[in-house]
Amino acid sequence: MGKTVLLAEFGRRAAALGYLHEHLEADEHAKLSAAMGTLLRKVLLRLNAKHLRSSYVREALGVLKGFTIYWNPLPGLVIDGPPISGPADSGDLAVDVCGLLCEVGKAAQAHRTGVFLTIDEIQYLERGDFGALVLGLHRAAQLSLPVMIAGAGLPSLLALAGEAKSYAERMFDFPSIGSLAVPEAGEAIAAPAAKEGVQWEDPAIQMVVERTQGHPYFLQEFAKQAWDAAPGPVHIRLSDVKASLETTMAELDAGFFRVRFDRTTDAERAYLRAMASLGPGPFATSAVAKVLGRTTNQVGPVRDGLIKRGLCYAPRWGQIAFTQIPARPVDAPGFSRGTGARLPSLFACSERAILWT
Repeated sequence: MGKTVLLAEFGRRAAALGYLHEHLEADEHAKLSAAMGTLLRKVLLRLNAKHLRSSYVREALGVLKGFTIYWNPLPGLVIDGPPISGPADSGDLAVDVCGLLCEVGKAAQAHRTGVFLTIDEIQYLERGDFGALVLGLHRAAQLSLPVMIAGAGLPSLLALAGEAKSYAERMFDFPSIGSLAVPEAGEAIAAPAAKEGVQWEDPAIQMVVERTQGHPYFLQEFAKQAWDAAPGPVHIRLSDVKASLETTMAELDAGFFRVRFDRTTDAERAYLRAMASLGPGPFATSAVAKVLGRTTNQVGPVRDGLIKRGLCYAPRWGQIAFTQIPARPVDAPGFSRGTGARLPSLFACSERAILWT
C-alpha cells in the first residue's frame, strides 16, 4: 500500500531536520538485539564523527558495546573503547533495550539532535522483542529524550502491539494506509504522465481505477504497462489499457503474489482457495473451515501459518482476511482505511511514535 515509500519519505524529512536516521527492514528471522546493535552503532558513530571529544557519546558507545557483547557478540560489529557494564547488559532484553535507547537519547540530546528509526515489516518482530522496543520508547518518552520510531507492517500490527504491552495503544498512532479514493487514484495515474507531456484519456483512467480499486501498487503496475503498450506520442487511450491487461496480470502474478505463495504448503494453498471462493472478505473462520470440510480447530494451525507468512490477518476474533487485497474506498475523516487521508507532519506526535499498517 505504499508504506515503504512513506517510511523513506519520513526518513528524508528527518534527515533534513538534522535527526540521525537509520532504517531496518525486518524479516522472519529478525532479532531486536542484533538490529538495535547495528542501527544504534551507526547513529553513535555519526554523532561521534561530529563530536570527537564528547563524553556523552563515549559513554553511549561503551553501553552499546556492553549490550552487544551480551546479546550480539559478532566479530564484524566493532566498537572502539571499553564496554560499560550496568545499563544494558543485565540479560533482560526489555531492560537492556530500554537502557540502550536512553543512553543514545541522552547523547543525542546533549548535542541538540535526535534519533529517528524507521522499521519496515515490523510485524515480524517476536512479541517479546516488540515489548522490549515499546518499553524502551516509553522510558525515553518519560525522560523527554529525542528518540522516535516510525514503523510499518501488516494490519495484524495493532493486535501485536496490544499483546506486547497493554499501554502500547496509548503510545502509538496507528493510521491505516488503504486504497486511494477515486479522485486520488485518477490523479496518481494522470499527474506523473502530465509532467512528461502525456495525457491519459478519461475512459482509460476509469478502467484502471475500476480494475485496481485504488490499490497504490496495482495502480503503478497498470499505468506502467499501459504506458509501455501505448504507441504515443502524447495520449494513453482505453485501447492501450486493454492491450496491456494480459501483461499486467502476468507481472502481478509473478512479482506481487508468487514469492509468498510459493512458500506455502498444499494445506495452506487449499485454505487460501477456500477463502477466495467465499467472495470479498473478511471471512468467518468457521465458513472457511466448512468449505474445506473440516472443523475450525482442525484448520487452526494452517490459518496461523498463513498469518505468520503475512498472507492473512485476523481483523477480529473468529475472522480471517487477505492482507494483500485492497479495501474499497470509503468516505471517513482522519486516518480511515481507504481514504487516502492527509499525512501528519513528521514530529507532530511529540512523545508518541507512529506505526503504519
